[in-house]
Amino acid sequence: MRRNQNVELITVIRGSTIIKGCFLILVMMLFVFSVSGLLTSLKPEYRISSQSVHEAARVFSGEMLFSLISQENHYFQEALPNKEPTPALSKQLLKLSANISLDDPRSLLGRELPGFSIFDSEILVAGEGTNYTNMPYESAPPPEVMHSEREAALQNLEAIDEPENKPIGSTNGKKVVYIYHTHNRESYLPYLKDVKNPDLAYHSKINVTKLGEKLTQELEEKGIGTLVDKTDVMGNLTKKGLTFPKAYQESRGVVQQAIASNNHLEYIIDIHRDSKRKEQTTITINGKNYAKLAFVVGGENAQFQKNVAIAEKLHYMLEKKFPGLSRGVLKQQGPRVNGKYNQDLSENAMLLEFGGVDNTFEELYRSVEAFSIVFSDYYWNEVNAKEVNSETKAEGK
Repeated sequence: MRRNQNVELITVIRGSTIIKGCFLILVMMLFVFSVSGLLTSLKPEYRISSQSVHEAARVFSGEMLFSLISQENHYFQEALPNKEPTPALSKQLLKLSANISLDDPRSLLGRELPGFSIFDSEILVAGEGTNYTNMPYESAPPPEVMHSEREAALQNLEAIDEPENKPIGSTNGKKVVYIYHTHNRESYLPYLKDVKNPDLAYHSKINVTKLGEKLTQELEEKGIGTLVDKTDVMGNLTKKGLTFPKAYQESRGVVQQAIASNNHLEYIIDIHRDSKRKEQTTITINGKNYAKLAFVVGGENAQFQKNVAIAEKLHYMLEKKFPGLSRGVLKQQGPRVNGKYNQDLSENAMLLEFGGVDNTFEELYRSVEAFSIVFSDYYWNEVNAKEVNSETKAEGK
């Protein structure tokens, strides 16, 4: 009699455990749907970044769900593959709520140490000497520099060659390349008198726009019709009371206007300079100093794969003709970077980092000339390939 009672008691306990487990599943499902609905109903500016959602979704797998439930109902352990150890609930909750992993100290350090967030980036193709300690880094100017009309006195200007206007080449008047500068006031310390701090290397006249002018001249000489935009994007931010991170939002309208007004544009190039120092941004080729360049691709844009393909092709072409000049192709994404860089507007969009704060225009212009040689080869090869394809299709008809 007592044995039957024990069997009945065990059956009741098992039944209550199963009910408890099912109830836990129901509660967790309701919680997930409730939180998801809340997050998607928030205004865009208050939503958690896509990177945060991605990270949370990545760690909250079905396997983890079964593991957590198995802590309440051990029968669920039978469904786990290879009987893997159950993850600690405290660790997983910390990772889900704060995107901090106790197994990866970078996840905490990246939120506490200035500049450590560059480790969120990814090196797709590494150039000579490129690693995660010397990747390009966008250093925002201090607010007082951003919004001040006072600028450093200039020096060494005699070394800057002014590009000459050249006749349009064999694109027959069509402008097929568009150059602009989102951070148009990024400048170089050798030309800013008494300025030693890299964070202060900004100027309204002597800056990266000189490189845009030089590249335009070089491409025009090689028969590639080019437009260069000289909009003072950073000046516009100040007038509108916007902060430095809004620069891409401001330049986006400029690019959209250019695309809308010229249906011949095929390539969009945004020229920047890096915040790194000279030893990391300079290379000697055949006895002459060049400012290294890097390709940056936003990992959160619809044209990512095509943008990467062009950048990688140009990188390898540079490596062949000017070994070591390219620092590589770098993917930028995550909550602390833009992630798009307006590259979703064109499948042939590029962001080029020319040199660093210590480079001279002599070094920079050599790099611009080298890039123009390689880009010209790439462009005319692409044109010839398209013409061959068109003729082949016509013959096929």
